[in-house]
Amino acid sequence: MAVPAGHYRLVPDTGRIVLRTSRDGLAATAGHDLTIEAPRWSGDLTVRDDGSPVSLEVRIDAGALSVREGTGGLKPLTDRDRREIGVTMRRLLGTGQHPEAVFTATRFEAAGDGGVIEGDFTLHGTSRPLTLQVTQTGPGKYQATGSIVQSSYGIKPYSGFFGALKVRDAVVVEAEAELPPPDVA
Repeated sequence: MAVPAGHYRLVPDTGRIVLRTSRDGLAATAGHDLTIEAPRWSGDLTVRDDGSPVSLEVRIDAGALSVREGTGGLKPLTDRDRREIGVTMRRLLGTGQHPEAVFTATRFEAAGDGGVIEGDFTLHGTSRPLTLQVTQTGPGKYQATGSIVQSSYGIKPYSGFFGALKVRDAVVVEAEAELPPPDVA
């Protein structure tokens, strides 16, 4: 996972952060598995002269998360459904009080064309360890995946129909980035 030395500014123009939820409960067939995108985020990656990463911090505007797709369910997801889910999501995440989610890397381990990044993820005012599996998908292109457990951050996963429809506690996090030219100054 050697990368040219320098500082990299990561932005939505060259990458993407997506959350994937899945449904559970007796009425799971009525709900949707959601793809939620973070349209406003930024990151800073610094790489040493030997090509090894030394720091990475990513900040996500939690209040801007938006539903991009809903699969499954008894009926297709409508624009109104997306808006209502967005309102519920912002309430559950407490974005008025905790507007940002932040990942700060604490350890990098290279392995072949990828590796592992360990760090601290802060969400809803709570920090917990997060491990991301990284894969190089092309020249200067990387994908990282991990999983967060909502209840570990003090978030009660959504449930409806008196608990018969639930969002699973674990949410898959996927990040893709194409590294821009480094700022070596």
